[in-house]
Amino acid sequence: MDLFEKCYGFTRADEVKAAGVYPYFRAIEANEGPVVKIEGRDIIMAGSNNYLGLTAHPKVKEAAIKAVKDYGTGCSGSRYLTGTLDLHIRLEEKLADFLGKESVLLFSTGYQTAQGIIPTLVSKGEYIISDKDNHACIVAANMMAKGGFAEFKRYKHNDMADLERVLKAIPLDAGKLVASDGVFSTTGEIVELQNLVDLCKKYKARILIDDAHSTGVLGKGGRGTPSEFGLVNEVDMVMGTFSKTFASLGGFVGAEKAVINYLKHHSPALIFSASPTPASVAAADAALDILKAEPERILSLIANAKKMREGFINMGFNVIQSRTAIVPVVLGEDNLVFAFWRKLFDRGIFVNAFISPGVPPGMAMLRTSYMATHEDKHLDRILELFGEIGREMGIIK
Repeated sequence: MDLFEKCYGFTRADEVKAAGVYPYFRAIEANEGPVVKIEGRDIIMAGSNNYLGLTAHPKVKEAAIKAVKDYGTGCSGSRYLTGTLDLHIRLEEKLADFLGKESVLLFSTGYQTAQGIIPTLVSKGEYIISDKDNHACIVAANMMAKGGFAEFKRYKHNDMADLERVLKAIPLDAGKLVASDGVFSTTGEIVELQNLVDLCKKYKARILIDDAHSTGVLGKGGRGTPSEFGLVNEVDMVMGTFSKTFASLGGFVGAEKAVINYLKHHSPALIFSASPTPASVAAADAALDILKAEPERILSLIANAKKMREGFINMGFNVIQSRTAIVPVVLGEDNLVFAFWRKLFDRGIFVNAFISPGVPPGMAMLRTSYMATHEDKHLDRILELFGEIGREMGIIK
């Protein structure tokens, strides 16, 4: 069979486009946070990960512009060789202090960070144990570790009894890493961290928490899931991204100095990738300063998401419960999601359409997410249109 046969036979996207309900790859022409411009129209954005609303903050933009003037547009090398700037080191030190970790290492993207950690640390004869609903970056990293002859095990989503079943079957003296999202990116659910820590202590496993959707959202001053549970010293490694609350691009991992030093000298994802650009590092650095100086942004974010979650539930929608910035409205069928998405878009609201296989069958959803900078007029309009369309389509009474 020709390698490209699968490409020629892929028609699903074209069919959805032909139906006029294709929700992906929509070009944003201007972006100031809660309102963006798409196809020449002002659209209320309810699908962004710009949780603290910092991508348009003057200090963040000024920091990025200054970095370009001082350092140019790129580093032209990997961190290992010619790509380390004093900007990188300064941000690593500030993040380590913020997260309560001995040391931090930056990567070029959040997705790449998992691939820089897991296959580097978990090798032949050792085990990576992963929540079934972990983000795709962890799944890809697990596959890479498995390709290097590590053992790969999964446990049911946030099910600590099943995690114990898996851990119990592994030799006690074997090297083990348990990986979990802190906040699960699709549903907004929070990891059962206390129970996970207790089990990892009992079965001598190390812990990696992906706080991509937690940093700047949960914990003391936005310090993430370990801080939320008072377990900063019990979680061995915390990774995250700059593409959400830090209004930029890149990733990071915090851990003991010895672990970070090992990753710096053994991780192919770090050694063979160009380092984060000056502008992206400076923007993330400025965003961190704003987060520390203005913790009230987190309160606004959580209050906005709470208002929307309660509003959807009161109207009769099926909403996955949490207390994060992510508020998923489950409709169940892919085509129902596409049709609802289009009606929202036509009336000036953008949300994310999540369908199978990205979510399990029967769990197709409109994944909404909120910012600290959403105003009541934005939120009220979103609720109003969800109610109108939900009644039109017979989803709610």
